[in-house]
Amino acid sequence: MAPMNNFFRAARPVFRNTFFTFNAARNGGKRFQSTASSEQAQESFFKRMWNSPVGFKTVHFWAPVMKWGLVLAGISDFARPAEKLSLTQNAALTATGLIWTRWCLIIKPKNYLLAAVNFFLGIVGVVQVSRILLWQQSQKNKTLPAAAEEVKENVKEEAKKVVNA
Repeated sequence: MAPMNNFFRAARPVFRNTFFTFNAARNGGKRFQSTASSEQAQESFFKRMWNSPVGFKTVHFWAPVMKWGLVLAGISDFARPAEKLSLTQNAALTATGLIWTRWCLIIKPKNYLLAAVNFFLGIVGVVQVSRILLWQQSQKNKTLPAAAEEVKENVKEEAKKVVNA
């Protein structure tokens, strides 16, 4: 007989321990069910969320809800011209979003709602930072005569406004 068969045969009594087995005769032929699980199944969604470690009465719920305001503000800035956006502010939002996304998956209890809002905050920040950097790069690539021509046009428009006023 192979040595592994002897090993499994010798280990068989360990797995037959009464701790691991189900004795139907002892429980009247019925399966065991704890009372806690039946009570929990009868609780409403609101009650479970209220008593949850990341439920309605904790900061783990309200912090992400309020942080969605930052994401919405960043999305609304997509309509603004890139020259009016702050690179440092958007870089800070990007870093915050990406760093805290990772942190939300390490802490106990894991807060997936906060991880989601931080992920989207990081994505919005990346988009805004890339818009700003592309605009700055386009400004560096303009030749000096083209930039002077643009300034002349702006001055002419302002002069027309002053004369007409």
